[in-house]
Amino acid sequence: MRSIFGFFFISVIFLACHRNQTPNIILIMADDQGWGDVGYNGHPHLKTPHLDEMAQNGAVFTRFYSAGSVCSPTRASVMTGRHPARMGICSANCGHVRAQEITLAEMVKEKGYRTGHFGKWHLGTLTRDITDANRGGKKENDIHYAPPWDHGFDVSFVTESKVPTWDPMITPPQSAEDVKATLLEGGPFGTYYWSGPGQRVTQNLQGDDSRIIMDRVIPFIEETVASQKAFLSVIWFHTPHLPVLTGKKYRSLYTDLSEDQQHYYGAISALDEQVGRLRNLLKRLGVADNTLIFYTSDNGPETSKEVRDKNIPYGRAQGITKGLRGRKRSLYEGGIRVPGIVEWPDKISSGTRVDVPCFTSDYFPTIAHVLGIDAQKYQRPYDGENLAPYWNKKKLKRTKPLAFQFNKQYALIDNDHKLYGLSDQAPQLYDLGKDAREENDLSSVQPKKFKGLQALYRDWNLSVQNSNAGRDY
Repeated sequence: MRSIFGFFFISVIFLACHRNQTPNIILIMADDQGWGDVGYNGHPHLKTPHLDEMAQNGAVFTRFYSAGSVCSPTRASVMTGRHPARMGICSANCGHVRAQEITLAEMVKEKGYRTGHFGKWHLGTLTRDITDANRGGKKENDIHYAPPWDHGFDVSFVTESKVPTWDPMITPPQSAEDVKATLLEGGPFGTYYWSGPGQRVTQNLQGDDSRIIMDRVIPFIEETVASQKAFLSVIWFHTPHLPVLTGKKYRSLYTDLSEDQQHYYGAISALDEQVGRLRNLLKRLGVADNTLIFYTSDNGPETSKEVRDKNIPYGRAQGITKGLRGRKRSLYEGGIRVPGIVEWPDKISSGTRVDVPCFTSDYFPTIAHVLGIDAQKYQRPYDGENLAPYWNKKKLKRTKPLAFQFNKQYALIDNDHKLYGLSDQAPQLYDLGKDAREENDLSSVQPKKFKGLQALYRDWNLSVQNSNAGRDY
C-alpha cells in the first residue's frame, strides 16, 4: 500500500513539475490563406481536419489579423513584435530585418531555447554567391543579406521567397500562375533552399512542399526533445501562394470540382496533413501538453491578375474571405483578417473563443510574458500586447489599438471601430461589430469617435517614423 502511495505521490510531483516547465513554442504560418480557407470556418468544400481539431482543442480567434496585407511585413511583425514600417519593410521584397532588431529567436535564446526556422523567410536575402529568388546574389542587393542564422536561429531550412507548392525547385506550367515568362517549364525555378552560409540543399525536394518542410522540422524537434531542451520552431509554409499546384493524392479529394479548385484546395489539405503529422509527433514524444502552437496566415487571399480589382476567386487563386471586403494588398478586412488558432493544452481550455481583435505583432510580447522576460528592457516601442488575458477571459476589450500601413493605405482598429484611409481619399469609419463587411461609413455619424481614432493614428505614425529613422536603436 505504501509503495502504491509513493508511486502516486511521485507521479503527482512529476506532473506538477511538467506543467511548470518552460513550454516549447511553434509558430505556423500559411501564405495567402484567406479568412474563409479553413474547414472550421464553414468552407463549403475544403477539408482541413487537423486544423479543425487544433481549433477545437485550443482557442480560435474570431478576429485575428496579419500586421501586413502582403508577405514580408507580416513576417517582420511576428519576428519582432513591431510594425514592419519601423524597420523599413514596406512590402514584399522591400528592406530586410535589421541587425539592430531583437528577434524572437534571439529573445528565447536568453532562456536556453534551441531555435529553428523552416520554409519561407522573406525577411532578407540568403546568399551573396549565386543568383537566387528575387534579390539574392545580386550585388545591388547585398545590403539586404539578412539570413535567419544571423538572427538567432540555430537550424535553418529556408527559401528567400515563394516556390511552387509541388516540386518546389522545378518550374511548373504557366497555369499554376505567377510563373515568370522567362522560366522554362520543367527547368529550375531559380529559388533555392538554404541551411546555412553557402549551404544550398539539393536532397529530398520532390513532391509536396509542405511535406518537404516538415521533413526538416521533425528531426529538429526529436533531437531537441532528446537533449531535454526547450525549442522554438518557426514553420512558414509556402502554401497556398501562387504558383499553386498539388499531386494526384490531394486532387482526388476534390474530384467533383474544377481543376483550379482541385489544385488550390488539395495544396491546403496537404498542408493540413503536415499539421496533423506535427501534432502527432508532439503526442508521441510526450510534449504536446506543454507546447504552445500558434497558427495563422500572412495576409488575405491572392487574386489572379485577370480580376485583380475584384473580390472573387478566379483561376488558381481560389481563396475566399467569407464575404469580407478586399483581398491581399488591401487594408480592408478581407486583406488582413486571417485564420487564427492557438493551442496549449496545459494552459488553454478546449473550445475557447477569443472575440477581441488580435494580430501577429502580439506573438512577441505574448511569448515574452510566458517566459517571464520584460521586453521593455530592449528600450523600443512594441505594437503588440500579451494575448494570455484574452484566451484566459480576464480581459474582454483590447488595450492597445491595432495599427496598419501599406502603400497609400492606413488603418487603425480599436475594438469594434475601424478607421480606414487612403492618401488621396477621405478616411472612413466602420463599426466592425455591426458591419464586418465595411459597407457603412460612419465618419459623419460618429464624428467624436472618428476624430479620436485619427488622433491615435497620427501619434502612432509619428512613433513609426521615429523608429524608421533609427532612433529606437
